[in-house]
Amino acid sequence: MSNRCLPNKGNILLVEDNADLNRANRRLLALQGYTVRVALTAAEARRQLAVLEPDVILLDVMLPDDDGFCLCDEIRRTTSAHIIFLTAKTEHADLVRGLACGGDDYIMKPFHHDELLARVEAAIRRRRMDKAPTQTLTKGALTLDIVANQAFLNNTNLLLTPKEFALLLVLVQSEGKTLSADFLYERVWKQPIAGDRSALKTAISRLRTKIAVGGFDIISQRRQGYTFEASE
Repeated sequence: MSNRCLPNKGNILLVEDNADLNRANRRLLALQGYTVRVALTAAEARRQLAVLEPDVILLDVMLPDDDGFCLCDEIRRTTSAHIIFLTAKTEHADLVRGLACGGDDYIMKPFHHDELLARVEAAIRRRRMDKAPTQTLTKGALTLDIVANQAFLNNTNLLLTPKEFALLLVLVQSEGKTLSADFLYERVWKQPIAGDRSALKTAISRLRTKIAVGGFDIISQRRQGYTFEASE
């Protein structure tokens, strides 16, 4: 089946001096939807890296013009790519050296195609996680993870309910401002308060208890609303 319609799963630089192995692995990875560049030498790898930023570098340890470990140490200063060594060396010292010079993983030769694909896919997943934007809001010892909808106080998860988290987020974002009960209810419950304020009052009470240990408070202003106050 053609891979022309597959979305690009990631960019790979394959540095391997064995032309036949290079060609076979390139085809294998391309069929899975990866965009693959190849280099038969360290010099060619440097030229490729000058114009592209791969997600994964598959790096042979024994190259004709340089040592793969030395090349890894060199390129690690300019690339954040996940580097996987392809090596026939089985000595523990060699494996440790590879990781110490900036490598992330290694595959022992000869390897099965399934292992290569599994290692590459795992590396691509980690790269995507690394690139994912972190969205957090921090006030002193209080941190709100907006992606995970979790709040931490002194690195301890407050175990807030979804409504509690949404309510705390709105209050923290407007620190020092008094927000009306009507406004808070509509923002968190997505509907008019309709006269019943018990759900809001209960959530405020629970939040106040959970954040008090960090010196934070939610001040009730009679007939005006609620104000989040951070510890000084």
